Amino acid sequence: MKCWWLTQRELVVLCIFFSILLLDGDATVTAARPLDMESNSRRNLLANGLGLTPPMGWNSWNHFQCQIEEKLIRETADAVVSSGLAALGYQYVNLDDCWAELNRDSQGNLVPKASTFPSGIKALADYVHGKGLKLGIYSDAGTQTCSKTMPGSLGYEEQDAKTFASWGIDYLKYDNCNDDGTSPKERYPVMSKALLNSGKPIFFSLCEWGEEDPATWAADIGNSWRTTGDISNNWESMISRADSNDQWASHAGPGGWNDPDMLEVGNGGMTIEEYRSHFSIWALAKAPLLIGCDIRSMSNETYEILSNKEVIAVNQDKLGVQGKKVKVDGNLEVWAGPLSDRKVAVVLWNRGGSKATVTANWSDIDLKPTTIADARDLWAHSTQTSVEGQISADLDSHACKMYVLTPHNDHSGPVILG
Repeated sequence: MKCWWLTQRELVVLCIFFSILLLDGDATVTAARPLDMESNSRRNLLANGLGLTPPMGWNSWNHFQCQIEEKLIRETADAVVSSGLAALGYQYVNLDDCWAELNRDSQGNLVPKASTFPSGIKALADYVHGKGLKLGIYSDAGTQTCSKTMPGSLGYEEQDAKTFASWGIDYLKYDNCNDDGTSPKERYPVMSKALLNSGKPIFFSLCEWGEEDPATWAADIGNSWRTTGDISNNWESMISRADSNDQWASHAGPGGWNDPDMLEVGNGGMTIEEYRSHFSIWALAKAPLLIGCDIRSMSNETYEILSNKEVIAVNQDKLGVQGKKVKVDGNLEVWAGPLSDRKVAVVLWNRGGSKATVTANWSDIDLKPTTIADARDLWAHSTQTSVEGQISADLDSHACKMYVLTPHNDHSGPVILG
């Protein structure tokens, strides 16, 4: 399969991005956001200045579902800092469903659940902010959330956005259950505008499960958008989300990211090799890195995966181009994408059931055949110098290798084709 690094849209994005940086060193992400090729002019994304790189943090749902309370959230914030994860860029501590009472108060306000969040959400936000972190919350573009244990925000967008802002909320995950039958394209912009009017920048994460191809329209209204249904803690679910997300790679960029759902690393349903592959592909695909396990009690192996600085650096690379699947040979795959400073990130992945050799030829990843590069193995933390023509690895079942290739000279590096 031939890899064409940059589509026409991506080329325009990069030209705009670097032109603005040259004109104004303080230019915000909003000015660098991809523009719709069908329109001569479009307003900037959200104008909230958030999401220059994919968000990193933690979310309660994958491990705890509805079993959340303020002590857990405070302890999680403590653990994010004490483990060193905060220093690596994990900054959001996000509540998912089930944090509020079933009914609003007499003024129509959302009410934190008294039995589990007795101190209130503002006090929790103050605690999390005191740790140098940010607090995220959850609502729904319907009359109730997916659990049906709390109200949704449909019809209350302005009121809820102002409530979230008054509490100090930094991130909103906005789900798609129990709606009124109208398109998400009609319901989600209402909350987007309400957040803009709230008086506080709030990262807006759309979660309509990819049903109406949000990658094609959500860049105007959100900082990330789910491209898939919910992930489950098993190999087949993980790889299907990776594949579904991959088709939308050209629509991601600084300010707005494709989201194949939260990480399952550490939840026990996959092997260490499978979790390492999970984390590698999410990082390469510039997906949000939202931890979904109980980090208060994570294993050393889980921590080793989640804390890999070199893999995180690929995800957080300022160029902001989503890596793609570029070669398929049965169950053997090569995924790759360009990075800043003419570097290239490459994942060799054996999705089959037995050991196999996976090879990326330079032609697969749009390097000139004469390119000589150093290959940094991001999991072994070792470097092969002066690699020519291709890179290969013998991989166990479901295992991967992840590299960053650095060309030797100014004229042999990644080529923008097509």
